[in-house]
Amino acid sequence: MKVQWYGQACFLFEGQGVRLVTDPPAGVMGYQLPEEEVDLATVSHDHSDHNNVNALHGAPAVINTPGVHEVKGLRVESYSAFHDNMGGAQRGPNLLFVWEMDGVRVCHLGDLGHLLDAKSLQDLGRIDLLLAPVGGVFTIDADRAKQVVDQIGPRIVIPMHYKTPVLQLPLATVDPFLRLFQSGQVRQEQCLAVEGATLPPSQEVVVLAYRVPAA
Repeated sequence: MKVQWYGQACFLFEGQGVRLVTDPPAGVMGYQLPEEEVDLATVSHDHSDHNNVNALHGAPAVINTPGVHEVKGLRVESYSAFHDNMGGAQRGPNLLFVWEMDGVRVCHLGDLGHLLDAKSLQDLGRIDLLLAPVGGVFTIDADRAKQVVDQIGPRIVIPMHYKTPVLQLPLATVDPFLRLFQSGQVRQEQCLAVEGATLPPSQEVVVLAYRVPAA
């Protein structure tokens, strides 16, 4: 399975003959979207930096509701959560997505705004690779993201939804989150290639490079 980051909460997953994109952002965010044809897109909530599915190539199937879904043999589970810590009263609902690709069980938290309760943790089950928002303001911040990581206990954590040089939103950078881990746990990659047999024996944080449009 190959994983590439396209900014905010947008990733391209390629494995098992399927291309899956999460939360594609609008172009005004400053990030590039995948140029490949996509089979499936997940949308955690209906905000413009997460729902730009019409800009994707290949007319992908879109999952934006809770439930169990299957596209090209890939089973995707989606669970209800909230975009804030007030039961959705401030920013509305959010979806958590789980799927297994090439022996790796993946969880994308969308714009999660709260810690997880026992029911949510039971629904998610074992997670190998976790994509977690860490920039605060509109989602959990670095400290709460670390608490969610500790709740779930994945082998690999990929931070997302944080301030970068191209993003104008007032988010924190990834640095406060990274400081909560030992330096030996953190590595930087252009993209991540992983399968069930190559998962690290202990927890790692992988900071991915993001894609921007060519000048």
